[in-house]
Amino acid sequence: MNPGPGGTPPDCVLFDLDGTLLDTAPDMTAAVNRLRQERHLPTLPVAAIRPTVSHGSPGMLKAGFGLTPDNPLYAELNPRFLALYREAIAVETTLFPGMAEVLDYLEAGSIRWGVVTNKPGWLTEPLLKALDLWPRMACVVSGDTLSARKPDPEPLLYACARIGALPGRSLYVGDAERDILAGKQAGMTALVAGFGYLGAEDRPEHWNADGFLRQPSDLLAWLGAPDVPATRNR
Repeated sequence: MNPGPGGTPPDCVLFDLDGTLLDTAPDMTAAVNRLRQERHLPTLPVAAIRPTVSHGSPGMLKAGFGLTPDNPLYAELNPRFLALYREAIAVETTLFPGMAEVLDYLEAGSIRWGVVTNKPGWLTEPLLKALDLWPRMACVVSGDTLSARKPDPEPLLYACARIGALPGRSLYVGDAERDILAGKQAGMTALVAGFGYLGAEDRPEHWNADGFLRQPSDLLAWLGAPDVPATRNR
């Protein structure tokens, strides 16, 4: 039986990282702007880049420079962007408002939680350690932990196996279509983080998600918290 609003608490809760667990947009944007300054270009506002943060380097370099991975300049700028980001990876990055209370609720109820992200491990680990989240998590699966990445369900299935949780009794929360695709294919309850980095072109109502979270506290209803209404769709 799948977990649901007001029902039995899930075996575990897995989160996407950028745009779901953490608001990394300020530091990601700062790295893009430092790279733009090196190229003698004006800086861009966070609002211009924020919707693309969940798409990693491809999204950031497209927003910041109009580049796609098949552009020869992309191969030159990508490692420099990542280096700049790593140098200042947790300056302004924080948990989304209300997420700290959600994590406290999970831990108070002995519900294990972790992260499944496409972000490479050499960025994921120092970021989570800088925010003192690393020792609290039951599992972390980065984009290079396995050969497969989301939207492939394998990273989610791997995380559940590591934790000892049944996918059908677990939740996955993410702010991109690939997150929902991966979660559904893994047999998990998949929830859209509507407070994350959704772009104007995103249509989460068409992603076949099990629910839409307007704020992190909306997750409490899916954790079995009493008297908390859940939003199943947008």
